[in-house]
Amino acid sequence: MVRTEKRVRELVSEDPAMRDVVETVLDRADDGEVGWTDVKGEIESGQWGRLIEKEVLVEGETGFRIEDPAAAREALESDDDLTTSSVDLDDVEGTSWSKWDKMAGGGTVLFMVGYAYAPVRNVVGSTIDLVLGPLLEVLPFYAVVLLLAMTTGLYSTVLRALLMDMDKMSMYQDRMKDIQERRKEAKERGDDAAMQKIQEEQMEAMGDQLGMFKEQFRPMAWIMFLTIPVFLWMYWAIGARGATSHHVLGEVVFPIWGSMTWTEPMLGPIQPWIFWYFICSTASIQIIQKAMNIEMTPSTS
Repeated sequence: MVRTEKRVRELVSEDPAMRDVVETVLDRADDGEVGWTDVKGEIESGQWGRLIEKEVLVEGETGFRIEDPAAAREALESDDDLTTSSVDLDDVEGTSWSKWDKMAGGGTVLFMVGYAYAPVRNVVGSTIDLVLGPLLEVLPFYAVVLLLAMTTGLYSTVLRALLMDMDKMSMYQDRMKDIQERRKEAKERGDDAAMQKIQEEQMEAMGDQLGMFKEQFRPMAWIMFLTIPVFLWMYWAIGARGATSHHVLGEVVFPIWGSMTWTEPMLGPIQPWIFWYFICSTASIQIIQKAMNIEMTPSTS
């Protein structure tokens, strides 16, 4: 079982001496089971208790047994360094934002006001138009949107890879999965004491959600800080939702819908410029992730 392997790794990372303890228990197990008397004098009672507490040792018919000996041996023989832990579970709650992260978050809120408040939209739109406006003189609007979608897709992928700690994400998910598995097993065997202890541990783990939220939202603050102005420029340029148009962009042809202006209804409230941007952005992100071999989801044990 992966669970046994993970628990052995955790024990050894917390206390390197536990490697010899696990090896001793594996060697002394007779027909898969081992008792305290079999290892007394070779390991300490506290170490024996840690094996039971971590559920590496579980009750057998006459004594205790390693839940999955093969997984335990695999954990000990792994090339990974079991004596160090790259991320401690307590670090999940310790994620903090720098002053720059907070400034990006504040700037994002300010830019979002531009969707409803024309003066902010006009300032942002006219400023960015100094750079993007000349592109409209040589490229059609759909090509400019494609370039913008590719650019935003690139920095979104890079920012998430740089700012989001996948080790913390993985450890949080592994912790919650482990708690759920142990709770299920305790419920099946009717162990009320274990259930109560696991429930207390689960309540403590719920506090990690704040840290995980901060971990996930940190790159989003930067992505939105850079992306919302792009949206405001498109909004400003085409005159979306009745706003004043600042560029003549003509029409676009979509399969099924046919020829359309950029601001007419397409899918409910969604207009063609939004639809086209999200198609290009989604495709760009997938291609960039594959090309750069960047994993955007945490791996679990």
